[in-house]
Amino acid sequence: MIATVDVDPTSNTYCTVISRVDLPHARDEVHHTGWNACSSCFGDANVKRSHLVVPCLNSSRIYFIDTTDPKNLTLAKTLEPDQLLNNDVSFPHTSHCLADGNIMISTLGDADGNGKGDFLLVDSNSFEISGKWVKGEAVPLNYDFWYQPRHNVMISTEWGPPKLIKLGFQLDDVLSAKYGSKLHVWDWKERTLKQSIELDPKDGCMPLEIRFMHNPDSVHCFVGTALGSAIYHIHQQSATGKFVAGKVIQVASKKVNNWALPDMPGLITDILISLDDRFLYFSCWLHGDIRQYDISDPFNPKLVGQVFLGGSIHTDSKVEVVHDTELQERPSPCVVKGKHIEGAPQMLQLSLDGQRLYVTTSLYSIWDRQFYPTLTQAGGVMLQVDVDTTKGGLRLNPDFLIDFGALPDGPFLAHEMRYPGGDCSSDIWT
Repeated sequence: MIATVDVDPTSNTYCTVISRVDLPHARDEVHHTGWNACSSCFGDANVKRSHLVVPCLNSSRIYFIDTTDPKNLTLAKTLEPDQLLNNDVSFPHTSHCLADGNIMISTLGDADGNGKGDFLLVDSNSFEISGKWVKGEAVPLNYDFWYQPRHNVMISTEWGPPKLIKLGFQLDDVLSAKYGSKLHVWDWKERTLKQSIELDPKDGCMPLEIRFMHNPDSVHCFVGTALGSAIYHIHQQSATGKFVAGKVIQVASKKVNNWALPDMPGLITDILISLDDRFLYFSCWLHGDIRQYDISDPFNPKLVGQVFLGGSIHTDSKVEVVHDTELQERPSPCVVKGKHIEGAPQMLQLSLDGQRLYVTTSLYSIWDRQFYPTLTQAGGVMLQVDVDTTKGGLRLNPDFLIDFGALPDGPFLAHEMRYPGGDCSSDIWT
């Protein structure tokens, strides 16, 4: 399902679902979404941000939702799985619009579900496949990407092979290094691989979301590693032109009992940068907190805000924390409008003024079932965190709750969020 949520507190439909499109196939695993047009198309009066691009991980199907009227969403077109498989790609993930009239979508696998890092191109007018972006060999693994055209660069990240991901999290896959730990630096104009950066196998394991600064002149970006639970700062060296990555934040694991492993990582699953490039936010899906860092100096981020919204270590959790280097006492469970929040903060989206941070709680359904079985039964939620944009600081809004478990034909597991007018995790300036 794709839904429109009213977030205007002056509206009589505030905090409700005001439109939805029920997609025709169950278990597609709708994950990330993007726009048919964004700020990279500035100057072309014929281009309008009218359709939401909806790749599906498990089915390798891609939907295009007409959002011209957000109160009346409609399904405009579908690319069926065989159209992707015939191009030897599968498991589509991140989509970004390009200034040349194409939509570019990262794909994680080949037609058989083995690891293959490729990028599909879709015409933004016809929504038909127009080819593939890479000239030459694809990389072994893929996930997210961001491009910065003024510096002729794109950087992509790694998760793992689709066959492995679909089976759920297995410790043996970590020990045998089947998950990714590299960043790939591409020549944007030539569409060729220039450099691969190998992160530390432990702290750099599973680099997922990557975000460049929004200033198109900047050569700085950040990536969060899920299993490594670290934030790496990546920048281009002026002397060599090479990109280098340095760890600038580490979320310490907690010693625990009554859990899958004796050490529980934070599991950083989403990051974003405010439009003014001042604050970095990220979510720790296992520990249950969101953190806000001042990145005015990108080499030395400073923690200025933190809020717990569920997770695995609160006082009602069955997990016993035996050693914690960060917290003196365990947080309370998260309850909003009388509802006990299952799961933990996962996807993030920030209002354009930077004052409201929206949060959803589902990661990927099979991983949800493994780590938060009550989440899949109760359904996901959307929450709002109020942000202090002066000095920093985060506070849960106790009056905002979208309960996707209570909707007809649910429960639904809420994931990606997009603003109709553009947002800080999809728009790229050229």
